[in-house]
Amino acid sequence: MKKISILIIILFSIQVLFSLDISRLNESNNWEIIQDEQILIGWTEMSGFPICKATAMLPYPLESISAIIKDVDNYTNVFLRLTESQSLENDVIYIVLDMPFPFSSRDYIIRYTKEKSDSKWVFRFTAVTHQDVPIMKENVRLINAAGEWNLKPSSENETMVTYIWNGELRGDFPKWAYSRAWKTQGNEMMEWLKDALGD
Repeated sequence: MKKISILIIILFSIQVLFSLDISRLNESNNWEIIQDEQILIGWTEMSGFPICKATAMLPYPLESISAIIKDVDNYTNVFLRLTESQSLENDVIYIVLDMPFPFSSRDYIIRYTKEKSDSKWVFRFTAVTHQDVPIMKENVRLINAAGEWNLKPSSENETMVTYIWNGELRGDFPKWAYSRAWKTQGNEMMEWLKDALGD
């Protein structure tokens, strides 16, 4: 029994060790900017993974934006590249991401947390496995998915929105096209969020 307990502790420690801790990015300033416009997009490397960031000032209060982000069951109506968003548990969701032809769809399972303080609201997520969603051959599973939405109010009706994600696409997606894909994703996520806020 003692050996089993030790094994469980070791396995849990390994999982924690190799999980992407997006919160550590606050210490890093080494971002390569790939778009310097109203939506600022850049990327950096952490633990061998390309971590991407899109930032924009939106003319809406923090509460309105966070209400959309935490409504995970409605994601397919907001972020239009998502073809499925299914709650598996209170804090676990399964997401399918449509990719342009001829690439396979990507899917991932994430566990999320929500944090709120006077100065910001954070929705952070990281990949997990789940017995109800086995790996399917028609999709490429993003086993290292991780990221966060970070909202900081600059006034009563303006919020600085930052979306951070692991830009690894795995499978058959060519590395030379990563930068273009990151720009597309960053722009789409911000534009779709703005569209949802304007409805």
